[in-house]
Amino acid sequence: MLSRLVLTDYRSHAALTIAPARDFVVLTGPNGAGKTNVLEAVSLLAPGRGLRRAALSDMARHDGDGGFGVAATLGDAVELSTGTLASAPERRVVRVNGAAAPAAALAERAAILWLTPAMDRLFVEPAGERRRFLDRLTLALAPTHATHAARYDAAMRDRNRVLADERPDADWLAALEAQMARHGAALDAARRDTVAALDAALAGTPGGDFPRAALALEGWEGDEPALLDALARSRARDAAAGRALVGPHRVDLVVTHVEKARAAAHASTGEQKALLLGIVLAHAALVAARRRTRPLLLLDEVAAHLDPARRAALFARLRGMGQVWMTGTEPALFATLPDEAQTTRLLL
Repeated sequence: MLSRLVLTDYRSHAALTIAPARDFVVLTGPNGAGKTNVLEAVSLLAPGRGLRRAALSDMARHDGDGGFGVAATLGDAVELSTGTLASAPERRVVRVNGAAAPAAALAERAAILWLTPAMDRLFVEPAGERRRFLDRLTLALAPTHATHAARYDAAMRDRNRVLADERPDADWLAALEAQMARHGAALDAARRDTVAALDAALAGTPGGDFPRAALALEGWEGDEPALLDALARSRARDAAAGRALVGPHRVDLVVTHVEKARAAAHASTGEQKALLLGIVLAHAALVAARRRTRPLLLLDEVAAHLDPARRAALFARLRGMGQVWMTGTEPALFATLPDEAQTTRLLL
């Protein structure tokens, strides 16, 4: 959990300091007040581009000097910070306890997961969006996942460029395919471990306010030798297509509504949101059990479209799962938070 958050020239916030409670941090205020900006800042304490996947230069306050800073203190007194300098607005700087570190190192310090209104259509979006969601789930359980993903993608891009040459260098291709096979196998294994563990956790949860989901992976599956062989055999096809046609970048996360035996993509909008919430709740419990530390949950406008009964059920389930940051336009949306919970309420 975070015990302190400091924003400097971050989007709409020139300077903001929050000392959050252990359980719930509730940000309320009208649209445009900067609530989601705070959640996005917290999401940057993990590898990646944050919950909006925005360009770094877009995160700096318009009236600032061109750079921004996000600094936080974890419950174990570890200091994390990230941001950019005005002289290099697209170069991310990360520090852990004051020392420069790669962004991947952030995953070793905190497990962060988020839900935003833009994710409500996750089950009907292209497969890439579900892979990105799955990778965030996996990263919270396997901190090295981001490194394997980045190195696999880099090797795949280089291979695509080599294949586009009139006379591709076979030795170079073999070296790049070896990198893809090594990191791709680790990527696939971590994803499958996450899906299997989460599917088992979901199977053990009671039904009721949040429908149960069943999870599976569809598409590529194989170990390092199998991927290396498949890449070598697919060079001609990949060269013609201009992209790699085999590998873990081609898998899809398949989600099923258990009670209705129906693909999540064919469920109602409300059911899809409830299924997604159920997955996140089960994942938070899984992270706490495996890493022996409570995750950070960032829930943007999560209460607005839930009926009062399901809203109260959500808050009850969230109690004790970790530090939960939530936004909403009206304080009344959070009236049923558990009385005994530690709560910080901020009007922005």
